[in-house]
Amino acid sequence: MAEKLTLTAEVRTQIGKNANRRLRAAGIIPAVYYTADGSSVPVQVQEKAFTKLYATVGRTALFTLEFDNKGTKVSKACLVWDIEYYPTQNRYQHIDFYGVDLDRELRVRVPLVFTGVAKGTKLGGRLEIFREQIYIVSKAETLPSKIDVNISNIDVNQGLRVADLVMPQGVRAHYADNYAILNVNAPGSDKSDEDQI
Repeated sequence: MAEKLTLTAEVRTQIGKNANRRLRAAGIIPAVYYTADGSSVPVQVQEKAFTKLYATVGRTALFTLEFDNKGTKVSKACLVWDIEYYPTQNRYQHIDFYGVDLDRELRVRVPLVFTGVAKGTKLGGRLEIFREQIYIVSKAETLPSKIDVNISNIDVNQGLRVADLVMPQGVRAHYADNYAILNVNAPGSDKSDEDQI
Protein backbone atom coordinates (compact mmCIF):
# COMPACT_ATOMS: atom_id res chain seq x y z
CA MET A 1 0.00 0.00 0.00
CA ALA A 2 1.33 3.45 -0.91
CA GLU A 3 2.28 5.79 1.88
CA LYS A 4 -0.54 8.15 2.76
CA LEU A 5 -0.17 11.90 2.33
CA THR A 6 -0.23 14.07 5.44
CA LEU A 7 -2.13 17.30 6.09
CA THR A 8 -1.26 19.42 9.12
CA ALA A 9 -4.08 21.23 10.90
CA GLU A 10 -4.43 23.45 13.95
CA VAL A 11 -7.21 23.44 16.51
CA ARG A 12 -9.47 26.48 16.10
CA THR A 13 -9.68 28.53 19.27
CA GLN A 14 -12.13 31.11 17.94
CA ILE A 15 -15.51 30.06 16.60
CA GLY A 16 -18.12 32.03 14.69
CA LYS A 17 -18.72 33.87 11.42
CA ASN A 18 -16.38 36.78 12.10
CA ALA A 19 -13.53 34.52 13.20
CA ASN A 20 -14.03 32.28 10.17
CA ARG A 21 -14.11 35.29 7.86
CA ARG A 22 -10.73 36.42 9.21
CA LEU A 23 -9.30 32.95 8.69
CA ARG A 24 -10.45 32.79 5.08
CA ALA A 25 -9.01 36.24 4.39
CA ALA A 26 -5.67 34.90 5.60
CA GLY A 27 -5.81 31.85 3.30
CA ILE A 28 -6.96 29.44 6.01
CA ILE A 29 -10.00 27.17 5.77
CA PRO A 30 -12.16 26.50 8.84
CA ALA A 31 -12.90 22.80 9.23
CA VAL A 32 -14.18 20.16 11.63
CA TYR A 33 -12.56 16.81 12.35
CA TYR A 34 -15.15 14.11 13.14
CA THR A 35 -14.28 10.79 14.73
CA ALA A 36 -15.93 7.45 14.02
CA ASP A 37 -17.57 7.57 17.48
CA GLY A 38 -19.29 10.89 16.76
CA SER A 39 -17.10 13.40 18.61
CA SER A 40 -15.67 16.42 16.82
CA VAL A 41 -12.85 18.96 17.02
CA PRO A 42 -12.90 22.37 15.25
CA VAL A 43 -9.69 22.71 13.21
CA GLN A 44 -8.24 24.89 10.47
CA VAL A 45 -5.97 24.13 7.52
CA GLN A 46 -3.93 26.15 5.08
CA GLU A 47 -5.86 26.56 1.82
CA LYS A 48 -2.83 25.96 -0.41
CA ALA A 49 -1.86 22.78 1.43
CA PHE A 50 -5.42 21.42 1.32
CA THR A 51 -5.84 22.25 -2.38
CA LYS A 52 -2.68 20.31 -3.22
CA LEU A 53 -3.74 17.33 -1.09
CA TYR A 54 -7.32 17.27 -2.39
CA ALA A 55 -6.14 17.17 -6.01
CA THR A 56 -4.58 13.81 -5.17
CA VAL A 57 -6.90 12.17 -2.62
CA GLY A 58 -10.35 13.44 -3.64
CA ARG A 59 -13.22 12.07 -1.53
CA THR A 60 -12.23 8.42 -1.35
CA ALA A 61 -8.47 8.17 -0.74
CA LEU A 62 -7.08 8.08 2.78
CA PHE A 63 -4.62 10.64 4.09
CA THR A 64 -3.20 11.39 7.53
CA LEU A 65 -4.51 14.42 9.42
CA GLU A 66 -2.16 15.68 12.14
CA PHE A 67 -2.86 18.29 14.82
CA ASP A 68 -2.14 19.01 18.47
CA ASN A 69 -5.26 18.73 20.64
CA LYS A 70 -4.66 20.07 24.17
CA GLY A 71 -1.13 18.75 24.27
CA THR A 72 -1.95 15.41 22.66
CA LYS A 73 -0.71 14.84 19.14
CA VAL A 74 -3.47 13.43 16.94
CA SER A 75 -2.42 11.54 13.82
CA LYS A 76 -5.40 9.87 12.19
CA ALA A 77 -6.30 8.25 8.90
CA CYS A 78 -8.95 10.50 7.36
CA LEU A 79 -11.22 11.10 4.41
CA VAL A 80 -12.48 14.41 3.07
CA TRP A 81 -16.12 13.92 4.00
CA ASP A 82 -17.79 17.14 2.91
CA ILE A 83 -16.82 20.46 1.34
CA GLU A 84 -18.75 23.70 1.34
CA TYR A 85 -17.83 26.11 -1.45
CA TYR A 86 -18.42 29.83 -1.82
CA PRO A 87 -21.63 30.38 -3.81
CA THR A 88 -19.93 32.60 -6.40
CA GLN A 89 -16.30 31.45 -6.23
CA ASN A 90 -14.46 28.21 -6.77
CA ARG A 91 -12.99 28.40 -3.27
CA TYR A 92 -13.46 26.31 -0.15
CA GLN A 93 -15.59 27.81 2.59
CA HIS A 94 -15.63 24.92 5.06
CA ILE A 95 -14.43 21.31 5.20
CA ASP A 96 -15.46 18.23 7.19
CA PHE A 97 -12.80 15.60 7.81
CA TYR A 98 -13.76 12.12 8.94
CA GLY A 99 -11.36 10.06 11.03
CA VAL A 100 -12.03 6.52 9.88
CA ASP A 101 -11.99 3.24 11.74
CA LEU A 102 -10.05 1.02 9.36
CA ASP A 103 -11.95 -2.05 10.58
CA ARG A 104 -15.41 -0.62 9.82
CA GLU A 105 -17.19 -0.23 6.50
CA LEU A 106 -18.23 3.15 5.14
CA ARG A 107 -21.06 4.13 2.82
CA VAL A 108 -19.99 6.73 0.25
CA ARG A 109 -21.24 8.00 -3.10
CA VAL A 110 -18.99 7.56 -6.13
CA PRO A 111 -19.39 8.38 -9.83
CA LEU A 112 -20.03 5.82 -12.53
CA VAL A 113 -17.67 6.11 -15.52
CA PHE A 114 -19.17 4.58 -18.66
CA THR A 115 -16.76 3.10 -21.18
CA GLY A 116 -17.31 1.67 -24.64
CA VAL A 117 -20.16 2.23 -27.08
CA ALA A 118 -23.41 0.33 -26.50
CA LYS A 119 -24.00 -2.19 -29.30
CA GLY A 120 -27.63 -1.11 -29.52
CA THR A 121 -26.77 2.48 -30.35
CA LYS A 122 -24.92 1.29 -33.47
CA LEU A 123 -28.25 -0.13 -34.63
CA GLY A 124 -30.06 3.15 -34.08
CA GLY A 125 -31.03 2.67 -30.45
CA ARG A 126 -30.98 5.57 -28.01
CA LEU A 127 -28.91 5.33 -24.85
CA GLU A 128 -30.61 6.76 -21.78
CA ILE A 129 -28.64 7.07 -18.54
CA PHE A 130 -30.64 7.28 -15.31
CA ARG A 131 -27.87 7.26 -12.70
CA GLU A 132 -24.38 8.71 -12.86
CA GLN A 133 -23.53 8.07 -9.22
CA ILE A 134 -24.22 5.24 -6.78
CA TYR A 135 -23.65 4.53 -3.11
CA ILE A 136 -21.11 1.85 -2.30
CA VAL A 137 -20.02 0.15 0.92
CA SER A 138 -16.39 -0.65 1.60
CA LYS A 139 -13.66 -0.37 4.18
CA ALA A 140 -11.74 2.87 3.84
CA GLU A 141 -8.57 1.31 2.46
CA THR A 142 -10.39 -0.26 -0.49
CA LEU A 143 -12.68 2.63 -1.44
CA PRO A 144 -12.50 3.25 -5.20
CA SER A 145 -12.70 6.80 -6.56
CA LYS A 146 -15.12 5.61 -9.29
CA ILE A 147 -16.84 2.56 -10.70
CA ASP A 148 -16.02 1.72 -14.32
CA VAL A 149 -18.96 0.39 -16.33
CA ASN A 150 -18.35 -1.17 -19.74
CA ILE A 151 -21.55 -0.79 -21.79
CA SER A 152 -20.26 -2.27 -25.06
CA ASN A 153 -22.46 -5.39 -25.00
CA ILE A 154 -25.79 -3.68 -24.27
CA ASP A 155 -28.17 -4.19 -27.18
CA VAL A 156 -31.45 -2.54 -28.17
CA ASN A 157 -34.15 -2.93 -25.49
CA GLN A 158 -31.54 -4.01 -22.98
CA GLY A 159 -30.39 -2.19 -19.90
CA LEU A 160 -28.30 -2.30 -16.79
CA ARG A 161 -29.40 -2.32 -13.16
CA VAL A 162 -27.35 -1.64 -10.08
CA ALA A 163 -27.13 -5.35 -9.24
CA ASP A 164 -25.49 -5.93 -12.65
CA LEU A 165 -22.53 -3.66 -11.91
CA VAL A 166 -19.15 -5.35 -11.45
CA MET A 167 -17.61 -4.11 -8.20
CA PRO A 168 -13.94 -4.11 -7.24
CA GLN A 169 -12.89 -6.66 -4.63
CA GLY A 170 -14.07 -5.69 -1.13
CA VAL A 171 -16.69 -3.26 -2.48
CA ARG A 172 -20.45 -3.70 -2.86
CA ALA A 173 -23.22 -1.48 -4.15
CA HIS A 174 -25.63 -0.20 -1.49
CA TYR A 175 -29.30 -0.25 -2.49
CA ALA A 176 -32.74 -1.34 -1.34
CA ASP A 177 -34.31 -1.60 -4.80
CA ASN A 178 -32.50 -2.94 -7.85
CA TYR A 179 -32.88 0.35 -9.71
CA ALA A 180 -32.01 0.99 -13.35
CA ILE A 181 -28.69 2.54 -14.32
CA LEU A 182 -29.28 2.86 -18.06
CA ASN A 183 -31.25 1.49 -21.00
CA VAL A 184 -30.90 1.37 -24.78
CA ASN A 185 -34.31 2.19 -26.24
CA ALA A 186 -35.41 0.91 -29.64
CA PRO A 187 -35.28 3.36 -32.56
CA GLY A 188 -38.36 5.58 -32.53
CA SER A 189 -39.35 4.52 -29.02
CA ASP A 190 -40.79 7.25 -26.82
CA LYS A 191 -40.26 5.24 -23.66
CA SER A 192 -38.08 6.99 -21.15
CA ASP A 193 -39.28 5.40 -17.93
CA GLU A 194 -36.39 3.76 -16.10
CA ASP A 195 -38.78 1.03 -14.88
CA GLN A 196 -39.12 -0.41 -18.38
CA ILE A 197 -36.01 -2.58 -18.11
